[in-house]
Amino acid sequence: MFKLFRISFRILQVLHIIGKHRLDAYLPQQALFLPLKIALRLIPSAWFSAAPNDTDFDSNQGIKNTFVELGPVFIKLGQMLSTRHDLFDDHITEQLVALQDNVPTFDAQQAKAIIEKDLNKPIAELFTTFNMTPLASASIAQVHEATLPSGEEVVVKVVRPNIEKIIQRDFAVLEMLSGWLEFFWPESKRLYVNKIAKDYRQIMLAELDLRREASNTQRFRRDFKDIELLYVPDVCMDYCTRNVMVMERIYGIPVSDIETMKAKGVDIAKLAERGVTVFFTQVFKNNFFHADMHPGNVFVDISDPKDPKYISLDHAIVGSLSKQDQSFIARQIMAFLQGDFYLLTENFIASQWLPASTPVQEFAIAIQGIAEPIMDKPLDQINLAPEMLRVYQIFRHYRLEVKPQFVLLEKTVLHIEGLGRKLYPSLDIWSLGKPLMEQWMNEQLGPKAVWNSVKQDFPRLMQEIPRLPLLVTDALQEIKQQSQLQKSLLEETKLHHKQMERKRSLDTVSLMASAVLFTIALLSALGTPTQLHFDQIPSESWLLGGAASLLLCTRFITGRRPS
Repeated sequence: MFKLFRISFRILQVLHIIGKHRLDAYLPQQALFLPLKIALRLIPSAWFSAAPNDTDFDSNQGIKNTFVELGPVFIKLGQMLSTRHDLFDDHITEQLVALQDNVPTFDAQQAKAIIEKDLNKPIAELFTTFNMTPLASASIAQVHEATLPSGEEVVVKVVRPNIEKIIQRDFAVLEMLSGWLEFFWPESKRLYVNKIAKDYRQIMLAELDLRREASNTQRFRRDFKDIELLYVPDVCMDYCTRNVMVMERIYGIPVSDIETMKAKGVDIAKLAERGVTVFFTQVFKNNFFHADMHPGNVFVDISDPKDPKYISLDHAIVGSLSKQDQSFIARQIMAFLQGDFYLLTENFIASQWLPASTPVQEFAIAIQGIAEPIMDKPLDQINLAPEMLRVYQIFRHYRLEVKPQFVLLEKTVLHIEGLGRKLYPSLDIWSLGKPLMEQWMNEQLGPKAVWNSVKQDFPRLMQEIPRLPLLVTDALQEIKQQSQLQKSLLEETKLHHKQMERKRSLDTVSLMASAVLFTIALLSALGTPTQLHFDQIPSESWLLGGAASLLLCTRFITGRRPS
């Protein structure tokens, strides 16, 4: 009961914050959004807040302040939306971008206390310098500059105090709201909203353990050690605990600072193309991808403007796919790039994204109608919002189910596509992606891949060869047992048929007996056959004869002896 009260109170608090900042003013004017606008205007907080046409209406910080007040879970949502320059105007995206690394800080003394407690030493012994003013602050943690006794410049990341309770509370609210959504709108069950909310809660809770982030960072560093496209800073593992992580200090320009990069002569086109290559490398070659690539976590090394490199930070949220899911995504991308929408539809059905009864040709033509006009266009010529609405309408009509294990990949794609749209709108991701996918498919399914698989399995095969005679013997024994079982089943079937024949014979005898009883009953009641008049038959004889007749009818109708 207390938990329900706490969640209900939080829902009222969320509605209060939304009404206070008049978010209804930012909704589109289409009739589709009218019920939502009316509902938001009914919130009492909105009655006493400045309207959009008032002179004191805060149009510059309303959205940002709303997400900040709502807390870390909603800040994460705002960070993801901040890349969608195609969905929102510049005024809205500017406020959302501020959520990437401009979240209010917490007390530096608290940060110092957490560091000293976790590392079991005073700050003065751990670092020769420690800047009490945070370098940056995000939804989960904040970062301070420091110097190690060795002279190495580092940054110290510290988790916000009491953050876990806040996350648990807000996800309980989201799960309740998603449950309501599925109850009142059954179609939403196909989107797995409730399942995604539960899965993402676990992801964010895992993000609170900086030891995991340190391990992920080291994995990315190894994966890209010999690839010049991406730099991952080193981690001081001896200084890492659940609440504290110390890593190499990097210098670069935020990837969102396009104007500075242009002023420095950075090759923006090459940078954008390398972003696509990095994404495909992470997802399909390494099967270990950064799932929180909002612009606040991506910087650019412009020491050589003509050869820019990405710098990747904050590897707390990562994703990977099973071999089956990885192969499915690769086959779908290849089918899409080749314009084979029939194959794309068949893959959806085979992987149970679509019902088996889906008309293949009909669905393929529907998807082709959306895809063909945009396949040869760069990002700046694609109006994604209406296209995505059309795609959703098709998915809803044909009852396509998006599997929840792809939520992190979808989130990453949204970040990458939104980043590419802002960084270099003329980027043709189709022409870049096709050769990369063809190369990956060849590596996975080509002769070299088959040979590598044989080499990989060869030691295990050699271990099994001495056991081969025993395996053959076991197989023959199993075949013999199966044969005996089938023979036994056949004998049981024959016996069952004999029993049924015997039963039918007994039923026939019982029917004849019933007929005799019926005749005897009539004769005994009438005395002689020549005096047959229906009105002279006693009621007891009618009952006896009726019972015999009922027995007879039941036998013919049901085929069983009545009980």
